[in-house]
Amino acid sequence: MVELTLQDIRKHFGATVALDGVSLTIRGGEVHALLGENGAGKSTLMKVLSGAVEPDSGAMQLGGVAYQPRDPKEARRLGVSMIYQELSLCRNLTVAENISLGDEPRKYGWLDRPRMNEVARAALEAIGSSTLKPAMVLDTLPISAQQLVEIAKAAASGALVFVFDEPTSSLTQADVRKLFLLIARLKAQGHAIVYISHFIEEVKEIADCYTVLRDGKTVSSGRVADVTPEQLIAQMVGRDLSALYPRSEHAVGEVLLTVGGFEVRRGEVVGLAGLVGSGRTEFLREIFGLDQGQPAGSQQFLGHKGAFAPVQRWRQGMGLLSENRKEEGLALGLPIAENLTLSKPAGPRARAASAKLWMERLAIRAREPAQIIGELSGGNQQKVALARLLHHGVQLYLLDELKRGIDVGSKAEIYKWIDKLAREGNAVVMVSSYLPELLGVCDRIAVMRRGKLGTPRPTGEWTEHSLLTEAIG
Repeated sequence: MVELTLQDIRKHFGATVALDGVSLTIRGGEVHALLGENGAGKSTLMKVLSGAVEPDSGAMQLGGVAYQPRDPKEARRLGVSMIYQELSLCRNLTVAENISLGDEPRKYGWLDRPRMNEVARAALEAIGSSTLKPAMVLDTLPISAQQLVEIAKAAASGALVFVFDEPTSSLTQADVRKLFLLIARLKAQGHAIVYISHFIEEVKEIADCYTVLRDGKTVSSGRVADVTPEQLIAQMVGRDLSALYPRSEHAVGEVLLTVGGFEVRRGEVVGLAGLVGSGRTEFLREIFGLDQGQPAGSQQFLGHKGAFAPVQRWRQGMGLLSENRKEEGLALGLPIAENLTLSKPAGPRARAASAKLWMERLAIRAREPAQIIGELSGGNQQKVALARLLHHGVQLYLLDELKRGIDVGSKAEIYKWIDKLAREGNAVVMVSSYLPELLGVCDRIAVMRRGKLGTPRPTGEWTEHSLLTEAIG
């Protein structure tokens, strides 16, 4: 039986203590949930496990043998594979080429494509995928199918331990169900599964045991069946979160935005539900001017009629938080301060002061405003992207999959900001695949299906079941 043990793992980055004596045991045939807020040490621990970072001290063993990978490639060879939230695939390559990427079979010095296809077919069969074919080009596949390719790639490398990092952040409810069935299949085959997630209900459903990290330390571990969701959250954040979805009375005012028959008024939060690919993201992008689709005459925002470019939308008082923060939301090579003030430039001193202010208000975990944003955890990057909209002072916030990479404590704080923005007379339109979020935060919800937007209805008229039924049609 597979067993991976980590004992007293420590790692410092200068004066910052990232890991302070973390220990856990991961066994074959089990799903082990790794929990903690952004900055708790999960990412650093996974980098140590994957060979990307060398620990300062501590020991690891895999199958009773010392495990000390020098790099991710050696970690995969030894049996530990990572399935990251941001998939490490090449979109212009085929399924077979991605599965063998970095370990391509060769014959007489040339790529052995027949063998490559055989490896791909065997890997896809191992994970129970009957729809994916080796010749398919990745860019033609939905994100859920691309994730299957990532998992098949791990299976092809002979993985004993599969590490899933926020695997459901971009999946629909239906795709989540498929992923859980696949994880159950891997578990039944005797593989060890590490499952990192901020969704406690997922952990309760899929995981057998758990370990909670906080401030780089192991604070608790045990069987998932023995704890309540509230107890897990309290262990993660170190404080009580009795009101995850804060709601106050919103005074609905004038119409801010009109797109066809869709209206958004001051003082309200409007949610857009729907399956991935239904057109929700495209709808927000068209409003903001990133894509063209809606007839120019059908749009009106604060007296501005027609379609406009993003720079004009910023000036008019509209801001968009993209679901793809890595490629569209942030300049990962620039400091936090510059990212936060990109849409509203200022001098160095004012820029640093503004960044410091918003870092405190949104509890962004970072050393200083000058720190490169690419060094932060995904959740803290997301908070910087939101802080840019707050710093700019927009009146209409378009939020696309805000939850992505955000921990429980940060969600509660951000939901408070959304409620505050609406209470102060701004408006929020948010796309989310997580139905409890829409039901907990929004005043009205509309469902998008196959590019057509339904009429927004008060949240009290919806349930998770009715939203999903409407989305599926």
